Amino acid sequence: MTLAFLYAPGHTAASERLTDDLTVALRDAGASSIDRVAARNDVAARLRELARQARDANEPLLICPDNLVAHGSLLWMLATEPAGRSTVLVASDPDGDLKEDRGRVVPAPAGAGTVRFLGAMCIAPADLPLLEKVADRPELLPALLADGLVPIATRTRLLHAEQVSTEAELIAAQAAVAAVDEDKARLRLAVKEQDDFFTTYAVSTWSPRVTKAAARLGLTPTGVTGLSVLFAVGAALLFWQASRIAMIAGGVLLYLGFVLDCVDGQLARYTRRFDAFGGWLDTMADRAKEYAVYAGLAAGAERIGLPYAWPLAITAILLQTVRHMTDTWYGALHDEAAAHPGAQPAGGVGARLTAASVKAQSQRGSLIYWLKRIVVFPIGERWALIAVLAAITNGRTTLAAVVGFGLLAAAYTLALRSLRALSMRVGVLNTVDTMRHRDDGPLVRTVLSRVGAGWPLPFAALFTVYALVTVGVMLAGEPSRYPWLLAVVAVPVLICGFPARLRHGGALDWLVPAALRAAEYLVVVAVGQYGSVPPPVVFLLLFMLALRHYDLTARMEKGAPATSAGGARLGWDGRVLLLVLAALIGYATAGTAVLAALVGAAFAVVAVSDWRASR
Repeated sequence: MTLAFLYAPGHTAASERLTDDLTVALRDAGASSIDRVAARNDVAARLRELARQARDANEPLLICPDNLVAHGSLLWMLATEPAGRSTVLVASDPDGDLKEDRGRVVPAPAGAGTVRFLGAMCIAPADLPLLEKVADRPELLPALLADGLVPIATRTRLLHAEQVSTEAELIAAQAAVAAVDEDKARLRLAVKEQDDFFTTYAVSTWSPRVTKAAARLGLTPTGVTGLSVLFAVGAALLFWQASRIAMIAGGVLLYLGFVLDCVDGQLARYTRRFDAFGGWLDTMADRAKEYAVYAGLAAGAERIGLPYAWPLAITAILLQTVRHMTDTWYGALHDEAAAHPGAQPAGGVGARLTAASVKAQSQRGSLIYWLKRIVVFPIGERWALIAVLAAITNGRTTLAAVVGFGLLAAAYTLALRSLRALSMRVGVLNTVDTMRHRDDGPLVRTVLSRVGAGWPLPFAALFTVYALVTVGVMLAGEPSRYPWLLAVVAVPVLICGFPARLRHGGALDWLVPAALRAAEYLVVVAVGQYGSVPPPVVFLLLFMLALRHYDLTARMEKGAPATSAGGARLGWDGRVLLLVLAALIGYATAGTAVLAALVGAAFAVVAVSDWRASR
């Protein structure tokens, strides 16, 4: 439910005629009650009181000027922001006094504006105390921005909205609204505005028709997500069969599954049916589907006698999971920098890279724009590569290509993002429950972290280097000759635990979760080499660990409740030490399998419990 506040920015004849239309639009947007204030001098007191009521009821407050002419869908979009964050209605305007940065609205320096405010906004419950504080300011949005609000931008795009003050402006605005097919525009707006090359040209050109059909059939976004999972699993099973017909069919199924993967989000945006766990499920399903396909390709290659396929699959899942961790935390860092414009770089390499990136992003459709989007090897390009190569080659070749392009993308993104991060001068890991996202266990939380010494990122990086060297030594020689090398893992575990309680606010500390993931996964691989663990068992443990770690970040990204998902029974530290101990006493395979079962069972119990609670 949503409370609505219809205020008068200034009495006009046009606003009197709009009141009834706006009241209907606000009701359609989900407003449970509408408080209208016609007298300008009553606005502050009534707004503060309504904000207090909304805060007590834990409901958002939809604020709208009574001289706004707009498609009703725009007010609906304001009231149904997917993650329940505050949002404002803006229109693109190169002469505006605001700027949209990564989908958020921030103040803009003179001459640098990209959007202008259209008077309507929806304030999330968490931000209502801020609204109460500035309710008596003459310019509400600038006051909120100055006091720290960083709202989401709801842009008009294909729809229309404007504030009017005269009869002539009212007539012209109503004509502009009537000229747009609102349902057709909403369907097109359901497609992401800036997507990847393959998705833009091979999926989004026709997926809105599927979205419309799904809406007519009454399918839910979650139901479409389930269908996409079935298609991906079917593709993995066909890849496992490894015959040419099966590989071609698997490639087709994989493509269709990716189309459905796009449709579930489009359907959610078209019908405005959002919930935190739906977004969480979509993220988790994406990763699970991709990694199931890796397993299918490896199993199929092994089936027809091609060696080294499972090692490639293991490398692919390790590389892709670590890359996703860096993507998540760099995105969070960028959002944090946008929320603190004063911290933005004034010069240097990072500033020049940022300017170049912004310029490339502004040249939509150009060669440099698409190269910038392709070089990071996003999911659309990965799935397209897998589908095509699987159909014309084999699983081993396909996995080798995924690993090769993944390594290039990782090198490119890590280098450039690190340089830009150094210039941003903000931290992000310190703004959340640091130990939770490090995935520290009881050993680190209650014992090691009390030392409170060291450096978070350098120690985590050293752990990664140790694990990488250990894997290299195990691959190069006779693994059973190096039990001492595995036993030394206790040293990096200790030194990584010491700074766990320290503030992770350094310019590059956002890399700590990815470094710890890389180190833990490499230790799993080293144990697999040392104890001759069957590669599918190693892959299974990495798969379960990836689900756990995606769970942590997906809950943060989608605004899903943290609940018990962060309460690690072992944590990375406990898992590493127990797994190495099992290998040293001769039970590497059993230890790997049992740990996979424990991690998977813990993830499933928490996921099912929270899913039921969300329903």
